[in-house]
Amino acid sequence: METLAAFVIGLIVWTFVEYVIHAWLSHTFKTFATPFHNGHHHDPRNVFAVRTWLPLAIIWSGAVSIWGFATGVVFFSGILAGFAIYELLHYRIHFAVPRNSWESWLRTRHLIHHSHAAMRGFGVTSSTWDLVFASDLSRAKDWVHAEAAARTPPLTGPSNLHKILRFDLQP
Repeated sequence: METLAAFVIGLIVWTFVEYVIHAWLSHTFKTFATPFHNGHHHDPRNVFAVRTWLPLAIIWSGAVSIWGFATGVVFFSGILAGFAIYELLHYRIHFAVPRNSWESWLRTRHLIHHSHAAMRGFGVTSSTWDLVFASDLSRAKDWVHAEAAARTPPLTGPSNLHKILRFDLQP
């Protein structure tokens, strides 16, 4: 039971980490993440977070080889699972037709963030931290764009994944 709890807490912690990276490190303050994120806002085909997978995989593999599946490693695994879910959902938001009403809501919310409310609606997988930090999309002002966002077709063409696989890490 402790292992499951550690994993689930890791998933929940990921939602906060996601918010911090997107809201504070990418939008609010100019940091190392800002140029990559600006590139994504300019062209959503730019997939920049995938650059972190190799270092995280090395760290995770090292942790498992040293400590096995100790509680801390399982907690970290929950965070990484949250990151993987985020990556999948974020990719689907931009490149695929939503499969259900929840995905449709996430997509609409994120596309409103991209096109009309860059300083609100930072949570991609959850709106929880937007509610906590008062950066949620306001119904009256932002959701007027929901219909246009919902009608936006998925992106076509390649992402910048090929550059990442060639280790071209420029923003």
